[in-house]
Amino acid sequence: MSGDGYRLIFMGTPDFAVPSLQALIASRHQVVAVVTQPDTKKGRGKKLAAPPVKTVAEKAGIEVLQPTTIKTAECTESLAAFRPDLIVVAAYGRILPGSILDLPPLGCINVHGSLLPRHRGAAPIQWSVIEGDRRTGVTIMQMDTGMDTGDILLAAAIDVEEGDTAGSLFTTLARLGATALLDALEKLERKELTPTPQDHRQATKAPPLDKEMGRIDWSKSAEKIHCLIRGLDPWPSAYTFLGGKRVKLFSPQILNKASEAIPGTVIRADRQGIIVACGSAALRIKEMQPEGKKRMSAEAFLCGHSLATGSLFGDN
Repeated sequence: MSGDGYRLIFMGTPDFAVPSLQALIASRHQVVAVVTQPDTKKGRGKKLAAPPVKTVAEKAGIEVLQPTTIKTAECTESLAAFRPDLIVVAAYGRILPGSILDLPPLGCINVHGSLLPRHRGAAPIQWSVIEGDRRTGVTIMQMDTGMDTGDILLAAAIDVEEGDTAGSLFTTLARLGATALLDALEKLERKELTPTPQDHRQATKAPPLDKEMGRIDWSKSAEKIHCLIRGLDPWPSAYTFLGGKRVKLFSPQILNKASEAIPGTVIRADRQGIIVACGSAALRIKEMQPEGKKRMSAEAFLCGHSLATGSLFGDN
C-alpha cells in the first residue's frame, strides 16, 4: 500500500455492485483493474449487453477483464500482474478459487447483501424479504473457500419496512454496501478491524430464485404470501391463475379480516384493490400484471376485466 491508499482489483457484475465501484473510484484508493462477467445476450434482438460494472469501469478508464473462467493459472497470473494489495468483491457471480483468494497480501473481501450468517448465497436480499426478516443489512466479509462463510469484518443494519420489496431493498443495500466498504477500508488501514468468526449454527441459505417458486399457495397465511410477493418483486414475480391465465401480483397489503371463504376467493374488488382470502386473514392486491400485459394498478385491471365477488384465484 502506498500513501495514496490501497491498490485494488474490483470484481463485480450487476447493478448492486455499481455503487461500491463508484465509491472506490471516487476515493483515494486506486482501482487498478475490474473483473466482471462476459457480456450477455439480452432482449428480443439478443444483442450483446455489457454488465453494469463494465460500463462504469470503462467510463472511468479502468482496464476490464471478462474471463469465461477464473479457475485457471492464466487468470491468476493476469490478476497478479496488477500487484493488488486487496481484492474487493461485490456480487461477482462466481466462487473464487484459493489461488485468487491467496493472491493479494490482504486477501479478498466481499460486500454481501445480508446480515451474515443469515442468507448465505446468491439471493440474500430476496430471501430476507421472503423469510419476513424485520432487520437486514450488509456485511463486509473476509472471503474464504466457502460460500459466504468467512469472518465478519463489519456489518451495517437497517429495518425492513412493510412496503419494502426486494427491488427497493436492492437499491438501499447497494448504497449502504458502498458506505460500509469505505468504512471498512479506513478501519483496515488503521488496523481497527477485528475479524469475527460467524456462528455457523445460525446460518441460513439464499439459493438462486426460479420462476416456479413464485406460484402462490393461497392456503398459506396472508403474512407469508405478503412476504413472498414482495420478495419476488420485481423478478421473478409471484403469480396466480385467474380463468386459466397467469397473472402476476404486486403491492400487497395485509388485512386482519376473518373470512370463511375458500383461500384464493375474491372477497371484494374495487378501485382500492382486490381483497383475497388466505389461509389466515386476507390480502389486498393493489397492482397486477395480466399475461402478456404491462404491470398496472388493480383499478386499471378492473376497468378491462370483470372480477366478481366469489371469483377464485389459483384455478388453472
